[in-house]
Amino acid sequence: MPLKALYSRLPSVDRLLAHTRLSQLLTDHGNAALTNAVRQTLDSARAYIREQQSLPDWASNDDSLVETICQRVAARQQMSLRPVFNLSGTVLHTNLGRAPQAETAITAVSTAMRGAVALEFDLAGGERGHRDNAISELLCELTGAEAACVVNNNAAAVLIMLSTLAAGREVVLSRGELVEIGGSFRMPDVMRQAGCRLVEVGATNRTHLRDYQQALNPNTGLLLKVHTSNYAIQGFTSSVSEAELVALAAEHGLPVASDLGSGALVDLSAYGLPCEPMPRQMIAAGVDAVCFSGDKLLGGPQAGLIIGKRQWIEQIQRHPLKRALRCDKMTLAALEATLRLYLQPDKLVDTLPSLRLLTRPQLAIQQCALRLQPALASKLGQSFEVKQEPCCSQIGSGSLPVDSLPSWALTIRPRTDSSLSIEQLAQQFRALPHPLIGRLKDGRLWLDLRCLEDEVGFLNNLAALTIHH
Repeated sequence: MPLKALYSRLPSVDRLLAHTRLSQLLTDHGNAALTNAVRQTLDSARAYIREQQSLPDWASNDDSLVETICQRVAARQQMSLRPVFNLSGTVLHTNLGRAPQAETAITAVSTAMRGAVALEFDLAGGERGHRDNAISELLCELTGAEAACVVNNNAAAVLIMLSTLAAGREVVLSRGELVEIGGSFRMPDVMRQAGCRLVEVGATNRTHLRDYQQALNPNTGLLLKVHTSNYAIQGFTSSVSEAELVALAAEHGLPVASDLGSGALVDLSAYGLPCEPMPRQMIAAGVDAVCFSGDKLLGGPQAGLIIGKRQWIEQIQRHPLKRALRCDKMTLAALEATLRLYLQPDKLVDTLPSLRLLTRPQLAIQQCALRLQPALASKLGQSFEVKQEPCCSQIGSGSLPVDSLPSWALTIRPRTDSSLSIEQLAQQFRALPHPLIGRLKDGRLWLDLRCLEDEVGFLNNLAALTIHH
């Protein structure tokens, strides 16, 4: 059929807009948005005709075109930040938003978004205040620090801390602590950006106090410790403690800073988890400035927290970068609400979702697997074998990288006569209304159930799965 004849079979924009099925879309989205969707759909049909010399099935009649238009409008309105079921086995998954937020934090953010709040307003004095005040008071109470401030993530905290304490001078750091985190964030690169000169001391696996002593000179501005939270060096190792560095720095009138990364505010070993260095311990050791994340082990929103001695924190607050790196009212609301949960540590497992998930007993996860296995097996049919078996979760986000948490999973393996690969099934799970994210390993799809608390939602979501072969 000639191209002109194929083009003529496409209806006009006005005819499609008059279709009864689009009346509700017109009400919901307005004339401009709907007209744009109609035109884009017709343009796609014309492009198909040019390339294939035929009419696409979805443009064979008005009803099919209208269905395609409805799908286009729905896709355009769908948020990219969609809720997913995190069954990956990584609790604090960077790509899935890290720590889930506490209900009090969610409420605080909702309140802050709805109207005016006392962000930089002193209600007692009736004049301008500082947006970090509430967070600073809580952090000082929880860590024993003299002062504290907040920026938008821990990378920013490291940058402004170095820029304030040692710009134009040398920073002494052990070779075993030259970390790189996600996104190629490397400590040497950050130092250059902050205007500091890195002085590496010791060896990758062993650094001694004398290494720091020998590196000191009139150009030295800071002694830095970086917690290797996303990897571990084991075997023949040696490192210098913060307390030893503080004593050495005091002899030479130098400050000591520590980048803790994950930053646990409580002793995790009390909850049966691997031990992690705490900001309070660094402050007690005399460290001048300590920075850590808000959205990892702390369990709050993305933020970089800096605590320490007042003279240094006040300089950081006055640094020109501080305004560029400051947090908005939603982050501060969520962070304050989260920190207030730590004022009642005996209730923390119940009120802080990240801690609740990290401490979830393996037996409880196994029972969840036993309940869900029959429904999943029934839904997948004879093409797949569904088992429930033990596995190990990881904390994630560079926290305690060599430690694992006993967990339980549903595993899915295609049978020999299945026409659908396990990768294709994983893709269909990701296409569900509430995408389901597992991990592929050894030819199987593992659904680690440690982070699954909404079993009813999981089953309702599973009902939308249609196995496409």
